[in-house]
Amino acid sequence: MGFSSAKLSMMENAMQPSAPVDIMALGYVYKVPTPEWQFVMSQSQHAADLRATTRPEPEIFDPAEDFPHLVADATLLRTFTTDMVPSVFQLVGYTDAARHGADPVKASVMARVRESWVSRSGGNDPLAVEAVFPEAVLHHVVGGPRLMKAQLLRLMEVSDQPNVSLRVVPRTAGAYPAMGCPFTWLSFPHRQHDDVVYLETLSRCEYVEEPSKIEQVSQRFTALQDLALSDGESMELIAEAAAAL
Repeated sequence: MGFSSAKLSMMENAMQPSAPVDIMALGYVYKVPTPEWQFVMSQSQHAADLRATTRPEPEIFDPAEDFPHLVADATLLRTFTTDMVPSVFQLVGYTDAARHGADPVKASVMARVRESWVSRSGGNDPLAVEAVFPEAVLHHVVGGPRLMKAQLLRLMEVSDQPNVSLRVVPRTAGAYPAMGCPFTWLSFPHRQHDDVVYLETLSRCEYVEEPSKIEQVSQRFTALQDLALSDGESMELIAEAAAAL
């Protein structure tokens, strides 16, 4: 069907309704007798009409819960963060300090994302990571000077891996694309799994899958990489920030 992992997971967990057009296509793919899929499609349309005229029920499932599973399936993770070190490279203490007082579920999710990358980084199926973040991230002393220095040294360590790219947008760059809008963009090994962009705010998490919006994210990420320092220059900046602590 060409469903992405995120869409399929949300449908299976009753987090996203099944659109009539999807049911029609599924009926064709699985060769369901016409009267049966037409009946199910009519039920889906009736449910859609009800949703349009009634107050939506509160969400039972948190999309963030599925995020670590998507990371485990992905082959390439591209991320832009605005005020923290990318979650896949965070030390445990850094995550705990950065998420102090935050939703414990989201803190757990970020820990699982980190563990997923660590478990794959030395295997036969490594997850490639391209990360971009502003220079200000280097100077937010999260968890105290000792922990922050260890975190910066960790960034320098992982940058030596061939499947990792870390690039810093210098403060002299001024305004930059996607300013204040962090995101994580996942690509998968199979053509039937479309790219997915994961967005997280203070109050909610969501996935973006529409090709036109993915293209917008792609353009912004490319612009960020063009504006950022090279990998080598970024490591020099990270080393300077670590030495200053």
